[in-house]
Amino acid sequence: MPQMQPVNNSILDQVKNAYRNNPVQTLAIGMGVAILAPAVLPLVKPFAKAAIKSGVSLYEKTRGAIADTGEAIGDIVAEAKAEVAAEQAKKISVAAGLIAEPNKNQEAQEN
Repeated sequence: MPQMQPVNNSILDQVKNAYRNNPVQTLAIGMGVAILAPAVLPLVKPFAKAAIKSGVSLYEKTRGAIADTGEAIGDIVAEAKAEVAAEQAKKISVAAGLIAEPNKNQEAQEN
């Protein structure tokens, strides 16, 4: 019965195991890849170039969208801080007696 080897996830481990099990076949495959690479690369280059261009385009669009979102969030935070500061200033003014606190009964009667 053939001996079971542990499953390795690394490509390097897989190549090492293939070489240990059948070195002639592994060397033949390696030499074939080295010989065919110059012939195959020109065929693959347009696809690789298109994929890279798409990736760059997607990156630029995403970066712009993230910048716009960050700017919108910054605006919301600035507005909230301004409202909090205005409310605190109003409370301080009311507490100091500079502004009379609105009478709720008068406001209800006016409406």
